[in-house]
Amino acid sequence: MAKKSKDVNQVDAQASENQTSAAEEGKSKLSAAVIIPEIIPYIIIIVVAIAINTFLVINARIPSGSMETTIMTGERVFGNRLAYKYGDPQRYDIIIFHFPDDEKRLFVKRLIGLPGDTIELKDGQVYINGVNDMENEPFVSSDKHDNFGPYTVPENCYFMLGDNRAHSNDSRFWYNKCVRRDQIVGRAGFRYWPLTKIGLINKYASNW
Repeated sequence: MAKKSKDVNQVDAQASENQTSAAEEGKSKLSAAVIIPEIIPYIIIIVVAIAINTFLVINARIPSGSMETTIMTGERVFGNRLAYKYGDPQRYDIIIFHFPDDEKRLFVKRLIGLPGDTIELKDGQVYINGVNDMENEPFVSSDKHDNFGPYTVPENCYFMLGDNRAHSNDSRFWYNKCVRRDQIVGRAGFRYWPLTKIGLINKYASNW
C-alpha cells in the first residue's frame, strides 16, 4: 500500500507540474497576444519616420549665422529630398548638401552660380557673367567689401554663398570650390522652429 501511495503522490506531483507549465505557457501566449498588437503601431510609426527621413524629407538644424537673416542660428528647417529628382537646381535656391571638403558634414547655403557661370565679387558686389547681380539679392545681410574671382563654375557643379556674406564659410573659401550635383541632398523649404516663424523660407519654395 505504501508503494501505491508513493506512486499516486508522484502522479499528482507530475500532474501539478504539467498544470503549472500549461498555465505559464498560456500566460505567456496571453501576454504576447496583448503586447504585440500594442507595439505594432509604434513599429509602423518608426518605419514610416525612417522612410520619410531617408527618402522624402531631411531635417536640418542651422548651426551658424552664415544664412542670417534669412535663417537664424538654431532654427530648424525641413528640406525636400525629391526637389531635384526631375529637375535641376535653380539660382537662389537654398540648398542642403554635403560639404565638398568633408562630405560627412551637411551645409545649408544659397545657390548663386550655375554650371558654366563666371562668378566674381568686386568690392562686395556679385557679378554673374559680368552682370552685377545685387539687385536680385535682397536676402543679403552683409555689406562686406571683399573680392573674389573671376571663377567659372564647372559642369555639373554649383557655386554657393551664404546670405550673411561677412560670416559665411562658402564656395569662396573652400578647397573644392563647388558642390557637385550628387552632393546635393535637397532644397530647404520649410522652417518649423521656432513656431513663431513657421513657414516657407526659400525664394522659390512654392513647390518645395
